[in-house]
Amino acid sequence: MRVLLVEDSERLRRTLDTALKHAGYAADAVGDGAEGLWLARSGNYDVIILDLMLPGVDGLTLLSRLRGAGNDTHVLLLTAKDTVEDRVRGLRLGADDYVVKPFALDELLARVEALVRRRHGNKRSRLRFGDLEIDVGGRRATRDGRQIDLSPREYALLHYLVLHPGEVLTRTQIEAATYDETAELMSNVVDAAIYALRKKIDVPGRPSLIQTRRGMGYVFDPRLEDSLSADRATQGK
Repeated sequence: MRVLLVEDSERLRRTLDTALKHAGYAADAVGDGAEGLWLARSGNYDVIILDLMLPGVDGLTLLSRLRGAGNDTHVLLLTAKDTVEDRVRGLRLGADDYVVKPFALDELLARVEALVRRRHGNKRSRLRFGDLEIDVGGRRATRDGRQIDLSPREYALLHYLVLHPGEVLTRTQIEAATYDETAELMSNVVDAAIYALRKKIDVPGRPSLIQTRRGMGYVFDPRLEDSLSADRATQGK
C-alpha cells in the first residue's frame, strides 16, 4: 500500500516515514507543499498524510487543488490543537480524517489503516478466505489457526493481494503498491517476494492461493481452495 507523507518538520517527517515503512507501507515523504502536490498528482497513492502548515503550497490549498482536479485519494490531515477552523475547512474541502498534534503514533497508523480499507471498499478488521485469516488491525495472518511469521513487507504484499481477490495484478502494480519510489529494485524483486510469501502461506499438497498468470502477473484466487473443499465433501458422501 502506498502512502504519501507531506510534512515540513524534518524530525517528524523522518519519524513517520520510518514508522510507515516499518509497518510495511511503500512511503514517500516530502517537506514542501509544491513537491507534495506534484507527487500526489503523479503517483497512485492509497492515502496522503498532509500537514496544513507547509512551505510553497499550504496544505489546504494543496487539498483544494487535488479535489478540484478530481483526485479522490484519501487524505489524513495533521493539525495543531488551535486550528479548529482549519480542520473544519479541510473536511469541507474533501479531507477524510485528521489527527491533532501531538498524537500517538499507533493512532495515526490505525487511522491510515482504516483509510486504506475504505480505499479498497472494505471496512472489516478481519478478512477470511477459507482457513486463511488476515487480522488487519493486528497486521497478522493465520492459516488453519497457525500463526504465519510475516515480515512487514510480506504482510503488505499479502494484504494487497487479498484486497483484490480474483484480479490479475501485474508486476508493475505490485511493485508500485509495496515499494516506495526511492527503492532500487532488481528486475525479479516481485517474483522473489511472491515465491517467499507462497512458502509461508501455502499448505503442501494443496493448491497455491497465489496463482501465476504467465505474461500477465499474479492473482490471489481462494476459489481453488473452495473447489477442493467442495470436491472432498462430495467424495465423502
